Amino acid sequence: MNPLRARSSANALIDFSAITPEHIAPAVDELLAAAQAALAQVTQPSFPASWQDLSAVLAVATERLGVAWSAVSHLNSVADTPALRAAYSEALAKVTQFFSALGADERLYAKYKAIDCATLSTEQRQAHANAMQNFQLGGADLTGSAKERYAKIDERLSSLSQKFSENVLDSTESFSLIASEQDMAGAPSDVLQAALSRFKALANPQGWDKGGYLLTLHAPCYVPMMQFATNAALRERLYKAYATRASDLSEGAQAQQRDNSAVMTEILALRHEQAQLLGFTHYADVSLANKMAKSADEVITFLRDLANRAKPYALKDAIQMREFAKTELGLLNPQPWDWTFIAERLKEAQYSYSESEVKNYFQLPKVLGGLFAKIESLFDVRIELGSAPTWNNKVRFYTVTQQGRLLAQFYLDTAARSGKRAGAWMDDGRSRWMRPDTHELQIPMAHLVCNFADGTASQPALLTHDDVITLFHEFGHGLHHLLTRVEEQSVAGISGVEWDAVELPSQFMENFCWEWDVVQGMSAHVDSGQAMPRQLFDKLLAAKNFQAGLQTMRQVEFSLFDILLHSQEAAAPAPLALLAEIRKETSVLPVPEYSRTPHSFSHIFAGGYAAGYYSYKWAEVLSADCYAAFEEAAKQGVQALDATGRRYLIEILQVGGSRPAIESFVAFRGRDPTIDALLRHSSMAA
Repeated sequence: MNPLRARSSANALIDFSAITPEHIAPAVDELLAAAQAALAQVTQPSFPASWQDLSAVLAVATERLGVAWSAVSHLNSVADTPALRAAYSEALAKVTQFFSALGADERLYAKYKAIDCATLSTEQRQAHANAMQNFQLGGADLTGSAKERYAKIDERLSSLSQKFSENVLDSTESFSLIASEQDMAGAPSDVLQAALSRFKALANPQGWDKGGYLLTLHAPCYVPMMQFATNAALRERLYKAYATRASDLSEGAQAQQRDNSAVMTEILALRHEQAQLLGFTHYADVSLANKMAKSADEVITFLRDLANRAKPYALKDAIQMREFAKTELGLLNPQPWDWTFIAERLKEAQYSYSESEVKNYFQLPKVLGGLFAKIESLFDVRIELGSAPTWNNKVRFYTVTQQGRLLAQFYLDTAARSGKRAGAWMDDGRSRWMRPDTHELQIPMAHLVCNFADGTASQPALLTHDDVITLFHEFGHGLHHLLTRVEEQSVAGISGVEWDAVELPSQFMENFCWEWDVVQGMSAHVDSGQAMPRQLFDKLLAAKNFQAGLQTMRQVEFSLFDILLHSQEAAAPAPLALLAEIRKETSVLPVPEYSRTPHSFSHIFAGGYAAGYYSYKWAEVLSADCYAAFEEAAKQGVQALDATGRRYLIEILQVGGSRPAIESFVAFRGRDPTIDALLRHSSMAA
């Protein structure tokens, strides 16, 4: 049987272990045919313009297709192979074409227009309003050649985004560097062991008898090497390879085929053309039509205001690093590949600890136990290890229950490996929904993905504190999706939430990584088993805002680049030229001319953040303000703290996208958001 075809029940899990590339085409074709038949049925003149009737036929068919396609897309991100990629790419065009046509179908649009909103529930009214806006943004008001052109652009953009992502992955994986034991001086022991294991796995089949360490550009290798390796020439080699991924300056075989230069140019041109077809001035207007921020000018003003507040702190950070490099490290003229190394040494000198020391206390199983305990105490749920077929033997499956009642399920995939896209993310595999066909409550399911260094047979995976923060961040997204109580799928969980508010729950969860009781409960030294001592935690806490100015300016730089790139009235300028201009405004540390940051900026070219990357800082204002409510409640005692947690669950997490994000924020906080808490938490308050 094909594991991607219609599920046996609403909450049946897809057998990921059984899926092969050969299953994709027949499953997609069958589910597409069913969805097309459903569309034909509901657009008949005699079919009632009723939300319930439309949902029972069309929403059911498209949801079945969507769940299956979500599984395929997920595998393409975490278990890429040439055969899977080929099958995915072939099906992608068909799926994109269908959903593009669906969103522009004037017959279906007319049915939605004719629905009597007075007959709808509050959730359904929000879903209906979103649907109407999506029809407009999907080209439903277009006619003739303009509609045809819009659909072709949609299909081409989908293909180009996939190509961009593939080029970044392939370029990252094509690079490797064999280093000697002398080259590896300063590298943490777990990085050494992983590099040695990679070398042995490569060398043995080829009959090599000389020793070595195999380095890659994957984050668990690249980041600590840039932090700790004392060999500047080695750092330079790694830095240049990383900074030029998927570009005209990439190295290695087939580098030219992996160059994203032309891909970016075409994506930007097509987005601009699509915006003009819809009657907008530029693509940023399209992107912001369904966000909290209402114009590019508002976003640019927000970012430049934040930059003005942060830049003095960033300049101080840079001056401090230069002075330290000169007096303590003998580096009179630091180069771009030196800054991460200098920063790590400076932090060690200032706070008397190193990231490698902290890392020994964060064993993945123990961290997960602490994370789960915090979630359980905050939101009165229980997280337990379950059993389900997975795509890799390192992946774990969990259930979320409350008083014995199953609320949700999720898969957790934490280890970096070949064929897995870099970064960390949460995908919604299935939404909460009171199904109109079976009247069965469908519970949500999610995929939570990170890229941490893997453990060994004798030692569990060790996480940096930044890794721990990443894990909490993704679980914030997961909780938003999994703990919803909304029963209308298109506004349940993260669905329907404005993009610049969707990071609120994720960034909110990061705050708990800095609470002593949480850190104490999730730390255990890899050798002694002892929890992190308070003295070390205090050092970690003191360093929390180390170089916050530089970090903020880096995010502002990315965000300004994105919004300015997509808000030009004429065709967008060359990305590299625009970024160079922005860096004159934002950068306090020099960047080499060969740097090709845009070529691997997957968030905006392949990840849904186009004209929306500012969302991270925008939502950080919201999340810091929400966490401040917990700080205020803590001063009043346990009862106030519990009440605040309950209110956050009800007003932020459970309502999902069933109302505008600002309404949810005000319902929780009792007022509009302010930037004060963010500046205070970042040690940048006046």
